[in-house]
Amino acid sequence: MRSPSSPLHVRWLGRVPYSEALALQQSIFEHGVDQHLLLLEHQHVFTYGQQANLEQNLKCNPDEVGADLVSVHRGGDITYHGPGQLVGYPLLNLQAKYGENGPANTSAYINDVEQLVIDTLSELGLPNASRKAGFPGVWLDAETGQARKICAIGVRVARGASERRTMHGFALNVNTDLSYMREHIVPCGIAEYAVTSLAEEGIAATMFDVVNVVSNLAVKKWGNESSTRYDIAWAHQPERDGLSISVRKPDWIRPHVNHTSEVLLTKKTLRDLNLVTVCEEAGCPNLSECWKDGTATFMVLGDRCTRACGFCLIDTRKPLEPDANEPSRVAEAVRRMGLEFAVLTMVARDDLADGGMQHVANTIRAIRNENPGAQVEALISDAKGTDALDAVLNERPDVLNHNIETVARLQRMVRPSAGYARSLSVLARSRAAGLTTKSGFMLGLGETCDEVEATLIDLASVGVNIVTIGQYLRPSAQHLPVVRYAEPSEFEHYKAFGERLGINHVESSPLTRSSYHAKDAHRN
Repeated sequence: MRSPSSPLHVRWLGRVPYSEALALQQSIFEHGVDQHLLLLEHQHVFTYGQQANLEQNLKCNPDEVGADLVSVHRGGDITYHGPGQLVGYPLLNLQAKYGENGPANTSAYINDVEQLVIDTLSELGLPNASRKAGFPGVWLDAETGQARKICAIGVRVARGASERRTMHGFALNVNTDLSYMREHIVPCGIAEYAVTSLAEEGIAATMFDVVNVVSNLAVKKWGNESSTRYDIAWAHQPERDGLSISVRKPDWIRPHVNHTSEVLLTKKTLRDLNLVTVCEEAGCPNLSECWKDGTATFMVLGDRCTRACGFCLIDTRKPLEPDANEPSRVAEAVRRMGLEFAVLTMVARDDLADGGMQHVANTIRAIRNENPGAQVEALISDAKGTDALDAVLNERPDVLNHNIETVARLQRMVRPSAGYARSLSVLARSRAAGLTTKSGFMLGLGETCDEVEATLIDLASVGVNIVTIGQYLRPSAQHLPVVRYAEPSEFEHYKAFGERLGINHVESSPLTRSSYHAKDAHRN
């Protein structure tokens, strides 16, 4: 059992689709390191608990008002989440603070969630917030004829891998569009009372203001001095100054290129079969080392990407149509090269309805059909968080790899078309499918040591098995600058830190890339 003084890891994740946040919650519930509080906004969504009366309390067609409709395993009737509403998901160990078992610990926990919101509202200038007898949530002027609800609460308490843990939480209206609750549903099945928000009550607090207050109070209630808070950037950050591309690299990051006969043979095989490798397209510093060993990372779906990440050398012109024969050619290359462990990656293909996931799945299947016993690692994009990801998950690659790339604060600068929470949700879905799950990120973009450690905590908390950490190398003057070159000792520190968290293997060195020593990492 964890100590009552376990750290609370607070994360502001920005605006996150409900399905992605749910996958993230479920994975932290099962694998979480310490305790978490996820703070975010949702896109428009109606959620309903197991006892909800939709026939009576849903008054619209959700599609017509631009909202999703999702069934969830929690108490309560139908409720709404959307922009301008702060949603908080505490993922806590109940034994540590609320006792061993029985209904009392759940009641005490719900009471504390309510009190967290009540104290937040008081600090923001609404001292009239309280509970209302017989009605869950937080209310203003609760015992008067003007009672109105400002915060919905719906929690789930269940046994995770080894302890009673919490999911779901509270939804506090900051500057929410209340028409979704007033006109389209009967919120929480309560028709006789109004809903309100901080803005409607005359409190001009920003979401940032509210997050700050909630975070501070939550750490006092559930955390300790080792608690952490890290945020997705609140606005797009300008590119920062860094080292000139002409600055000489340290000796420890200067790759040694050696075009041996094995390298040339690998190159010939790839050219004969008209295949693309990320080794060449991304300018990987380990090309000669890997090719000498007869291994290469095959890049499928062409050599043009629909995203323009600030660190990547891949071509961003309009992509060509996928080549239906590519999976069989990759399988043939694996056979010719005698690979026991094949690595696939892909360009992002947001132009395709499924993001290219079925093509990746077809390639995995083709490799296995042509090469019985061969293992396959698939490094994929995020499929925009859609169910298209299932095509690859159902093919069950031996390793499912998706890179988080950098720390939370720098996501919008480094990869503006992706997202920290979305990447965590992809990894969470892979782990929930029972796959060996892998991710990686770069140093040298302006991150701090604490932020790197927080990223490793987040990866461990969704059950990631393998992590790669390498130095960012600026591919051209048009790409993000290198802010600094991390010392080899820093990579050693992060390897030890990550493995102490329970990550099975951390491959961490200046020249490490996503597929570097992939076969050995999987075996470990």
